[in-house]
Amino acid sequence: MQKQYFVYIMTNLHNTVLYTGITNNLRKRVREHRHGYGGDFTSRYRIVKLVYYETWPKAWQAIAREKQIKAGSRRRKLALIERMNPKWRDLAPQLNPLVQFASPPPEAGARNDAKL
Repeated sequence: MQKQYFVYIMTNLHNTVLYTGITNNLRKRVREHRHGYGGDFTSRYRIVKLVYYETWPKAWQAIAREKQIKAGSRRRKLALIERMNPKWRDLAPQLNPLVQFASPPPEAGARNDAKL
């Protein structure tokens, strides 16, 4: 089986903070973020909801794409998310229905464009 690389965007429950990352195991990485592992930023701002991801066949392609997304404005990131996920639903459950993810509370669907 060929390895895949993922570029992803996660947010907090109120959709006010965006985090862009890269991994070769998206399910594991989402679990780590939800449990507060993997970095000060993600644990401090409680990054728990997967709202966007892309799949790439080569690591260098995913790295280049991550840099492109990170260099973009917040407005561009919001547009990217809203094209794939207009209701800002948590996409983690669709990765594998057998993997248990903690569900965000109902108010997590409300979007707030507040900046940090």
